[in-house]
This record gives sequence, C-alpha cells and structure tokens, in this order.
Amino acid sequence: MSTEKHLRVTGSSDVSWKDAIVTTITEASKTIDYLSSVTILEQKAKIDGNKIVEYYATMDLSFNIDENRG
Repeated sequence: MSTEKHLRVTGSSDVSWKDAIVTTITEASKTIDYLSSVTILEQKAKIDGNKIVEYYATMDLSFNIDENRG
C-alpha cells in the first residue's frame, strides 16, 4: 500500500510564472523526498504601473510517504 501526501505552496519569481513553478519545485525537492506530481492551483501577479514585477504560482505538490522509514 502506498500513501500520498499533499502540500500547498506558493512560489514567486520576477521572471515568469513558469520560473516561479520550476524554482518552487526545485527548492521543495531539497527537503521533501519522493515528489510525484504538481497541480497548479492559481497564478497571480504584482503590477507596478503597467508592468508585471512579480509572478506568483500556488500549487499542490504531491509526494509519497516512505513507509519503510523508521
């Protein structure tokens, strides 16, 4: 039997939504083992004047629980 856990996280980037997603997954994988999937829940942006200055992506990260870990 396998158990999957979900974690809701929000990442940001001053480049793009894709960069916010990729960077967040990269950072999360440093401390969370067995990442298995991502669902993008929301994308937002901060605007200054007529320009986007920060991109935000909220996502649901899924990972498998290692049942053999003591």
